[in-house]
Amino acid sequence: MTDPILSAARRFIANGFSTLRSVVEVVPPGALNWRPAGEETNSIAVLVTHAAYSTRMLLAMALGLPMPSRDRPAEFAATAEDGESLLHLVDGLSAECLTLLDDAGPIDWATRRQRKRDGGEVVEIPAAEALFHAVEHLRGHADEASLTRHFWLHGSR
Repeated sequence: MTDPILSAARRFIANGFSTLRSVVEVVPPGALNWRPAGEETNSIAVLVTHAAYSTRMLLAMALGLPMPSRDRPAEFAATAEDGESLLHLVDGLSAECLTLLDDAGPIDWATRRQRKRDGGEVVEIPAAEALFHAVEHLRGHADEASLTRHFWLHGSR
């Protein structure tokens, strides 16, 4: 990989997935589905599931690859019986995302990519924006999962 933008994105994506993994590894099963402020907030299981699948989708968009299948509503209803299932998801999608970046050829970052919003509206964004969104979106949800872990482990429940 010679593109410094792809190299940087790879480091940030790997770090985000590493953070998700570390959150899941240290909490008991009961913490995985706990919603810190009730039903209006997301559990660790939801945050991990959504972050992993959306990162894969945004990277495919940025790199001009076919869009993977995805069930976004199911991501926000995700639950986990144990950490192993979430770790399997994190490891699998992390490997897939890093391979996408490793295998990427030259990219014109100004190329417009189509994105479908939740309501079905199709918008066009530059490939660079899709890549940066993948990085910042993963980081944001990894931080939320870390904070939820902190609240669980330090008695704010």
